[in-house]
Amino acid sequence: MRHPTRRHRVSLGRGISAAATILAALPALPGLAMQSVPTPGETLPVVRHVLANGMTFLVLERRQSPTVALVLHYPVGSVNEHLGNTGIAHVLEHMMFKGSDEIGVTDPVSEAVLLDAIDAARDTLVLEQAAPRPDSARLLRLRGVIGALEDQARALVVPNEFDRLLSAEGARGLNAVTSHESTRYFVELPANRTELWFALESDRMAGPVFRELYTELDVVAEERRMRLETSPGGVLENAFLATAFQVHPYGVPVAGHASDLATLTRRQTREYFRAYYGARNAVVAVVGDIEADQIKAWAEEYFGALPAGDPPPPVTAREPEQAGERRIAVEFDAESRLMIGWRAVSGLHDDAPALRALAIVLTGGRTTRLYRRLVAGDRSAVHVAAYLGPGFAHPGLFMISATPRAPHLPAELEAAVYEEIDLIKETAPEATALERIRNQVRAGELRRLSSNLGLAQQLAESEAALGDWRETFRESRRIREVTPEDVQRVARKYLVQRARTVATMMRQPPP
Repeated sequence: MRHPTRRHRVSLGRGISAAATILAALPALPGLAMQSVPTPGETLPVVRHVLANGMTFLVLERRQSPTVALVLHYPVGSVNEHLGNTGIAHVLEHMMFKGSDEIGVTDPVSEAVLLDAIDAARDTLVLEQAAPRPDSARLLRLRGVIGALEDQARALVVPNEFDRLLSAEGARGLNAVTSHESTRYFVELPANRTELWFALESDRMAGPVFRELYTELDVVAEERRMRLETSPGGVLENAFLATAFQVHPYGVPVAGHASDLATLTRRQTREYFRAYYGARNAVVAVVGDIEADQIKAWAEEYFGALPAGDPPPPVTAREPEQAGERRIAVEFDAESRLMIGWRAVSGLHDDAPALRALAIVLTGGRTTRLYRRLVAGDRSAVHVAAYLGPGFAHPGLFMISATPRAPHLPAELEAAVYEEIDLIKETAPEATALERIRNQVRAGELRRLSSNLGLAQQLAESEAALGDWRETFRESRRIREVTPEDVQRVARKYLVQRARTVATMMRQPPP
């Protein structure tokens, strides 16, 4: 999504499907890569350079056009949050476009005084809101004080200066995305403007100023309402994940809880930034018409002095074993929908490639089982998809989503899904189905190399998630080596009723 005051995206609403596409290209467990012929991606001449502070740079020289793609990736997302600060990773993504002590402001000294005053008033407001009997008159007065102070601070702001400086030099696609497990900033530039990115990005990493935070929180809250409260897909997905994950943060939307956004403070934002966004936790991928030695020199010059930061705290929450099927019915003024999820494994698990292959067998093309039966056959559905999600690093779900074609109902689609899965449990898929998957994977390997930006994103994510940029390509090899018996085995092992969560959406009955 884009907003006039900055560019960003967040994995909300239908983000599970988008995340699943990315996850299919994500890395495998280190040390388990097959020792066969390397894929084309594994042989890329990527130069890996690590600064003394732990910040990692991946550089790939490609001369197809005089452009460069730059990606800064943090393995930080909503799973790193907790009740009380949910949504903060997404908020911080917004705030990083607000500038620094030098970018985005005309008088940083005066601004700092005003921001301190705003923070003090905000802290008092939050305490009053939490009181057993909040004083409505005092709340109104505090909001007025904050509004007046923010107006004064806003007069010192240079709007969109970070964007403008890059755009004036030919930047394309300046954007960011937050998901359950990552935050990624990216842009494409003319190759002869690469140093500008190093100067601007290091500046905002070294000294971000979270100006206009409380005004921006209103923007974030409205975006949350639009994607999670008024969008049918967002409403159902939110209810589905909250039902499936009752302990693990996968059950909390990337946008967070509305009550947490309403009480978020600049102090929390600064603390979260310090805890998770140190240099040692950052990976940069640079792909395009550049010289690796020059990139390494700029990396040392602009980022070498940044503090390493502390190792980020681990995610320790573990979802307990599910003791029986969970179901939730959502009433909403929209066409009916269906989501089914079975407790599965993380993307690191040995069974993950077979589960991905199972998803492709079911819905990975027009000749696959569920598409052929529900969409092309009896036309009871307008859409059906199977995928692993919602994240990668922690045990997730094997999910199937479907949208009935009126007058068909979710219950009809659900029964058909179980019938097709039972057929796979009884008889392993045909070898021809797996060969089609292998051909799709081979074709995908080549497509993944076609875009500088797409390639930079894959390299950065693979390195950040598992410490080796090659793992994203090794995963495709693991999927190619899945057998029909592997697919049958994981269907029997994971797609069982006691581990299942089902969410349906039906139109609200008339009053």
